[in-house]
Amino acid sequence: MKFLPGKTVGIDLGTTFSAIAYLNDDGKPVTIQNREGGMITPSVVWLGDPRRVVVGPKAYQAAPDHPDLVIQGIKREMGNETFKFEYGDVTIGPEAISAMILRKLKLDAELVIGPVGNAVVTVPAYFNDSRRKATQDAGAIAGLNVVEIINEPTAATLAFAWTMGQLGLGTSDNESHTVLVYDLGGGTFDVTVVRHQGNEFRVLATDGDVRLGGIDWTRRIADDVAQKFVEQGEVDVRQDPHQLETLMQRCEVAKRALSGRPRTNVRMKIGEKNVVAELTKDRFEQLTSDLLQRTHDTTLSVIEQASLKPSDVERFILVGGSTRMPAVLKMIKELGGKEPYTDLSPDEAVAQGAAIHAAILQAKHHDVSATVPKELAERLESVQQINVNSHSLGILARDPKSGRDINSVMIQRNTAIPCSTQQRFVTREANQQRVRIRILEGDAPEPEACYEIGQCVISELPPNLPERSPIEVTYSFDVNGRIEVHARDVTGGREARTEIVRSSGLKPMDVNQLAGVVAELSVE
Repeated sequence: MKFLPGKTVGIDLGTTFSAIAYLNDDGKPVTIQNREGGMITPSVVWLGDPRRVVVGPKAYQAAPDHPDLVIQGIKREMGNETFKFEYGDVTIGPEAISAMILRKLKLDAELVIGPVGNAVVTVPAYFNDSRRKATQDAGAIAGLNVVEIINEPTAATLAFAWTMGQLGLGTSDNESHTVLVYDLGGGTFDVTVVRHQGNEFRVLATDGDVRLGGIDWTRRIADDVAQKFVEQGEVDVRQDPHQLETLMQRCEVAKRALSGRPRTNVRMKIGEKNVVAELTKDRFEQLTSDLLQRTHDTTLSVIEQASLKPSDVERFILVGGSTRMPAVLKMIKELGGKEPYTDLSPDEAVAQGAAIHAAILQAKHHDVSATVPKELAERLESVQQINVNSHSLGILARDPKSGRDINSVMIQRNTAIPCSTQQRFVTREANQQRVRIRILEGDAPEPEACYEIGQCVISELPPNLPERSPIEVTYSFDVNGRIEVHARDVTGGREARTEIVRSSGLKPMDVNQLAGVVAELSVE
């Protein structure tokens, strides 16, 4: 790990909103305002001009008028190689779109704190290898040195520990504390159980859904309201992209209003008529009860995976803007038997936790550019964080009993990372030069139910190897939750060249090309 010149920041790259933070000279995590004066920036990109992109509030406002040029919720497409957008004379994917959001955050932050060179970027705990790689690539395209990718609940736990005096200034006890982070954002959902004692933080279990978040609650309202308009004799606004985007924005406002009152109205202009539909809190909760139940079931499952009962959890920590919904608060209180912890800013906690993590990395690597007080740096240097992998890692193998292909799991989900395991293969013929292995991600025994990361190609084996010569393959998860594979010829002790030929994702030359494209853009 190498820190480049410039400030080091923590970034919460969210589905609907993003935030950036740093540790100031007093060692306090501070969220940096964007140039519009907001603490959070809408993760919305308007590709209206080949030389200029608009990111944030203005892009969100432009969505109803330019639905075909405004991109929202790009985080859900990370790792999706089929998502493409023609922009000028180049074809761009989720990495480049996310990079534009990151570049906006970087440029706005530099107006406040000066040049930014390094970043810790957060991802949902349940992001798989391809989505994590896409996030790292987005950072590189944006001109950031991404020193580490960390899970959003881990960042939130650091922010919580900071406010409780477990980090930084204040006193720390040596008792063991078990907390659960319930993170329901605009587009993703995560649950993580963490046990911390003193300055050691250990993740016990994690799970989530990368396609479940506040936007799904808003869509339920939009469908219901649109149907009410139809019943009033109006056209179905869901069939018009412009009208649909307007409806979604009005329903987002209505959703937030229902957090503080029992009913609200959704108003729209359809043709020459002004129409209105009433929405009650009870109706909203009825429409979305199954979504809330999914978060309940996942939360309970994670507690069980950690070999705990809900009563064993000391604190239920809520982060993510969607946790403001009263139904969420009520559900967590009933599940845990206690009031959830809501003192953290749902919107800023993850970015601030990432900034704390960045300072910890700087302290451990004795980075001279770090600005925190010496006493705090020494304290942060002692912090130990142990995370887990969110997906099992396996390979395609043949079941000797049934003769069918199976997913042979090498590293089980919720194993502490970094971690590695070894397996021996044998060559099929004399003088074999290459070995090809298919790498799978998932728990299911059926390969078709798993995600194929790609193929591991082991080449440049020593010449004249006899048939059935052993090849030792090591599979690893690194601290970023990224997968690595290494191979060694056991007979001669020689390292073989190993390459993961991934099923999706950018190549280094693609990253460099897109970095040049984004660097030349005017990002507002």
